[in-house]
Amino acid sequence: MAVARILIVDDHEVVRMGIRMALKWDYPQAVFVEARDGQDALRQVLEESPDVVILDVSMPGMNGFEAAAQMRRIAPSVKIIFYSIHEIPTVARLSGGDAFVSKASSPRELTTTINRVLHG
Repeated sequence: MAVARILIVDDHEVVRMGIRMALKWDYPQAVFVEARDGQDALRQVLEESPDVVILDVSMPGMNGFEAAAQMRRIAPSVKIIFYSIHEIPTVARLSGGDAFVSKASSPRELTTTINRVLHG
């Protein structure tokens, strides 16, 4: 089953592009939306109603934890996957995230995590 909308939030364009390209193989029908920081991500959540947000933790301005907390208020059903070089799975859960994937992981692990948060 294809994911309808995936929001990729990272302050590095090459990271966003890499995630999108890696996920297109498993989700060819998905609509990919991108945001460069927390404020942009909140705007995209309101405008695009994503099913899943892949959210970097370390961004200038509003970090991923702050963005996730606000996303929970404006779109409680959105699934949030923290995606970071920092090993923070416990903090991610306490901060409103549904899952954590390390940037050192394979694209397959990210796909598996998306499927798990969307479909149980």
